[in-house]
Amino acid sequence: MPRTRRTLAALLLCAATLFPGLAEAGRPSFTLRLDATGFTPDHLTVPAGRKIELHVINAGRVAAEFESADLNREKVVPAGSQVVVFIGPLHAGNYSFFNDFNPRLRGRIVAR
Repeated sequence: MPRTRRTLAALLLCAATLFPGLAEAGRPSFTLRLDATGFTPDHLTVPAGRKIELHVINAGRVAAEFESADLNREKVVPAGSQVVVFIGPLHAGNYSFFNDFNPRLRGRIVAR
């Protein structure tokens, strides 16, 4: 490999190591709000084949747990707090989620 290519490869490797967020800058981000009445929105449409960043905001007065067997994710969200859940890349389809501390509060993600 010519010296210029080796130098460029080394610089790219250093940049990826020092600034890992650069590779993730184009990741789609979505927000779910949760309170005593349920999730808002109760369904999200997301791009299939892409890793997404899901912000789950608990606006309620008690802890909640974002859970999905379809997505293989569960995360406790303390009252008045938010968490980030990384999902995907997903195949096209429907994925259900719910509040494990109050299972009647449900929603779904549709990947297209």
